[in-house]
Amino acid sequence: MEIEQPPVDRERIIPSGERRGLVLVHTGNGKGKSTAAFGLALRAHGRGKKVHIYQFMKVPSARFGEHRLFEQIGVPIEGLGDGFSWKSKDLDHSAQLARDGWERAQATVLGGEHFLVVLDEIMYPLRYGWLPLEPVLQTLRERPPHVHVCLTGRGAPQELIDLADTVTEMTLVKHHFKAGVPAQRGIED
Repeated sequence: MEIEQPPVDRERIIPSGERRGLVLVHTGNGKGKSTAAFGLALRAHGRGKKVHIYQFMKVPSARFGEHRLFEQIGVPIEGLGDGFSWKSKDLDHSAQLARDGWERAQATVLGGEHFLVVLDEIMYPLRYGWLPLEPVLQTLRERPPHVHVCLTGRGAPQELIDLADTVTEMTLVKHHFKAGVPAQRGIED
C-alpha cells in the first residue's frame, strides 16, 4: 500500500441548486445494494422522516435481519414477491405479485406522504418483463418533488440510469461464496 498525504486544501464547491427529492439507483454485480438502501432508510428514519421499504423478491412472511430491525424501529418493510425465480413454483403468479406490488409501491411514491421509498430488488421484475419499465419511469418523473426513491438490483436499465440523480454500481472484486463459504445470517440476510 502506498501512503499518501491527507488533503489539507481543497476547492469547496457550494451547490447552487434547490434541495429536492432524488432518484438513487444501486446496481451492479457486487454485494451491498440493498444494504446501502437500508442505510439510507435508517439515516432518514433517524432524522424523523417517514420511510417505506418494498422488497419485490421477498415473501411477505420473510423474517430476515432487516425485517426484524425495521419492525422494531417502526419502519414499514413489505415483501411483495414469492422468492427469487429459481424458488418460484409459478412464474405467472410471481409476475402478478410484482404487478400488484408495483401498484402499492407506486401509490406510496405518488402519495407524497413519505420522505423516502425504497424499491428493493425492483430490477428483477423489470428485467424479467413482469413490470413494464415506462410506468416506473413515469412515476419517478411525476412523484412529488420532496419524495426520494431508491431502487436496487442488478442490471439497471439504461433509461433508469439516465433518469436517476445518483447511480452507484457495486463491483464484485471477490466473493466468499466462490471459495465455498455459504451465506451467513446477519451478513447476507
